[in-house]
Amino acid sequence: MSAGSWVMTDEGRTKLTKGEWIFGTDTFNIALFLSTSNLGAASTTYAGLNNEHANANGYTTGGVVVTTTIGGTTTVTVTFTGSALWTAAGGSIVAKYAVLYEVGGRVVAYCTLDAGGADVTVTTGNTLTIVANASGVFTLA
Repeated sequence: MSAGSWVMTDEGRTKLTKGEWIFGTDTFNIALFLSTSNLGAASTTYAGLNNEHANANGYTTGGVVVTTTIGGTTTVTVTFTGSALWTAAGGSIVAKYAVLYEVGGRVVAYCTLDAGGADVTVTTGNTLTIVANASGVFTLA
């Protein structure tokens, strides 16, 4: 299945243009949220989001650390290397959204895990893997 496109939050655009994030240096996580989350373009902080997947079944609250990179000159792309992954154990992991956020701070961007907008269910013994698209999370041109 393919995920939807990453969407920058309104504040994410502002923080980016003010140079308040240092991609490649600051610590960023990807966390999973349910369809009932208040996540949206107006989201600001990780702490202000509700309905993250429970700390259970192979998922740890707060998600996993990802390494961000920035590349290019006239066209600059921000992405993350490697992948964020969770293996369901003792029950299913169910989520609709992946959220990229600065640890201890602000939400950068989010995407739906299914381009059609459905919840994704990963059953015991299976792995949910999130890999950045070849074109990155976002590009400035």
